Amino acid sequence: MENKDLARAILDLVGPRDNVLQASHCMTRLRLQLADRAVDRQALEKLPGVMGINEAGPELQIILGPGKAAQVTDAFQALLQEAPDLPGEKKETEQPVLGDFTGKVGDGKELHEAIRARNATPGKLFLKRIAGIFVPLIPGFIGCGLLTGILNIVRRLDPQLAGHAFFQILGLAGNAVFWAMNLFVGWNAAKEFGGSPVLGGVLGALISHPGLAGITLYGQALIPGRGGVVAVLLAAALGALLEKRIRKLVPEALDLFLTPFLVLGIMAFATLFVFQPLGDWAAEGIGYAATEAVSRGGAFTGFVLGGLFLPLVMLGVHQGLTPIHAQLIAQYGYTILLPILAMAGGGQVGAALAVYAKTRDPRIRKVVASALPVGFLGVGEPLIYGVTLPLGRPFIGACIGGACGGAVQAAFQVGAAALGISGLPLAPSTTNVPVYLLGLMVSYAAGFAATWVLGFEEKSAE
Repeated sequence: MENKDLARAILDLVGPRDNVLQASHCMTRLRLQLADRAVDRQALEKLPGVMGINEAGPELQIILGPGKAAQVTDAFQALLQEAPDLPGEKKETEQPVLGDFTGKVGDGKELHEAIRARNATPGKLFLKRIAGIFVPLIPGFIGCGLLTGILNIVRRLDPQLAGHAFFQILGLAGNAVFWAMNLFVGWNAAKEFGGSPVLGGVLGALISHPGLAGITLYGQALIPGRGGVVAVLLAAALGALLEKRIRKLVPEALDLFLTPFLVLGIMAFATLFVFQPLGDWAAEGIGYAATEAVSRGGAFTGFVLGGLFLPLVMLGVHQGLTPIHAQLIAQYGYTILLPILAMAGGGQVGAALAVYAKTRDPRIRKVVASALPVGFLGVGEPLIYGVTLPLGRPFIGACIGGACGGAVQAAFQVGAAALGISGLPLAPSTTNVPVYLLGLMVSYAAGFAATWVLGFEEKSAE
């Protein structure tokens, strides 16, 4: 049985697609996590190419042998990504009508899904894939960023604590995610593009390896970490594509040995000769563009960026900013863009407060009251899709609030050492806590005032 046919047969027995929570592989096994594990094991064992079935904790492991396990898993994952077709039905091709949600205040889930469907273009899906590389790292960025920020505040209050061993250990913990970022990014990038995560991690480690400093290539010393996150993304993603191509050419019996050997042998030189210099050029360009735009444009740049961020979220292109934040943090120790963009959430809070104060509709007041607490914590989706966007003009008021707060952050060039958070929780990880909080208050006030002036038409959802 061909690998694609075997993958199809396995899916027919463990499916439907929604029943498969996760599919991965090791050297010899297809590892499945299923919502309903009541599958026909005997039928699975009888499939040509299946050597046995094993259950290990939450996983159903289908033993296929070295080489074959990887190829069947690739085919299986491709099947999972296909849109399901119902018998006798055509795929829905009509786009959701966003106007149907105008004025309908509620939990916002249907509106959110409609906008996501509108944004499912190839370019935006690619940006989403890039962002998916960094999303698993966000807890590390949050924890390390907040820890570093709090330690910096404590150091200002009592400089003598900086020499204490416990303080130094916490300082190392706060810096750990940034020290190992290339390994994590390489691992996730290879996984996202269908390769072996460990090979992506190895390429990330190669770029960061301190031993590079002792090697001179054509009269020029190699530099550990050169190219940063950009170089790692290029090396790991293209390494994954090369791995899949090699796997199709190498005999299954030799796949376990030859494929990783060839991938690393080829990509090691490609990484150092091509991706590191190219990544260095791109990283320097990103850093220069961001810092120059804020330092030269000042409050005006912050006003524009803070005001445009919510529309960027609506268009789905904000996903592409995640690697830029990560690169700025790796390059400078903080991102100068995040505090500016975080003000959009503050504008949402101010706009929602104005809606709450102005409306007499009890349902709208209830929706706003339930979404405001998480809004203060930087979680803006309930307010965007449940309140301001359906009401229309309050969304414009929120953009104005974000623009005003962004102007404050840019004027004082406030940076942040964390990723994935905004609102009040971001404050400890910023380079200037009082100014950040001042900008946040400005975004609240401006969003409130703009929404109060603009007004809105009420029509709560049934």
